[in-house]
Amino acid sequence: MSINKKNILITNNPRFKEVNSSNIEIFYLPDLDFMGILYKARDYIHLCYKLLTHPIVSSIKPYETPYKSIALSNNNGELDLESLELIENSIALTKNFLDKPRRKLTESIDEDFKLIDYKLVVGAIESIL
Repeated sequence: MSINKKNILITNNPRFKEVNSSNIEIFYLPDLDFMGILYKARDYIHLCYKLLTHPIVSSIKPYETPYKSIALSNNNGELDLESLELIENSIALTKNFLDKPRRKLTESIDEDFKLIDYKLVVGAIESIL
């Protein structure tokens, strides 16, 4: 993965596959689950990126939705400790839910979760899309 833009979006949400932006590079990673996206965001934070969106937003629990999108911005070679703490806390919180049973999603509910994730992230990063 080469990064050409200052802002990146890490997502497993197919709604972002077709988004084309000159201001944010979208990494669509369909093989990663919710936790995988958190780990990938943490990897980028260690590469001196900072969070633009909170890793856990809305009242939807991590075990309820399979979709996660996180926006980050290049922090000019500096490790952002606040982002690191936030992602680590989000990973720890999500681990608490790993043993919860995930209900089978109907196509309609699955589409709703995609839309919710999409709207939350787009609303937060609208100015850079």
